[in-house]
Amino acid sequence: MSVYQLFGLSAIEIVGDFAFKRYANEGGIVPLIIGVVGYIGVMVMLVISLQDSTVLMVNGGWDGMSAILESICAYVFLGERFVNYLQYVGLMLIVGGIWLLKIPWKKTHDFHIPNI
Repeated sequence: MSVYQLFGLSAIEIVGDFAFKRYANEGGIVPLIIGVVGYIGVMVMLVISLQDSTVLMVNGGWDGMSAILESICAYVFLGERFVNYLQYVGLMLIVGGIWLLKIPWKKTHDFHIPNI
C-alpha cells in the first residue's frame, strides 16, 4: 500500500459517494449507475491496496485519507461548512494520524492478479 493508492481509493470513493448523494436526493438512473461503478472501483482499489499490506494499515489510512479528501471536496464543490472552528482542528488531527501511520509514498510490491 502507498499514499498514492490510498489517494486513488479515496478519490474513487468520493465519486461514488457524491453520485449516491445526488441519487438519494434527486433520483435518476445516471447517478445510481455512477455510484455503483464508483464502488466497483473501490473494491478493485481495495484489493490492490491490501496486497502485501494489512487490514489495519489500509483501513486506517483509507479512513483518514477519505475523511480529508471528501471534506475538502464537500467544502469546495458542495459548499458545505462546519459550524465550529474546532471541527477544522479535528481534520488537522486526522492529517497527523495519517502521518503517524508512516504509510510509504511508493509501494515496493508489484501488483499481481490473485488466483481464483
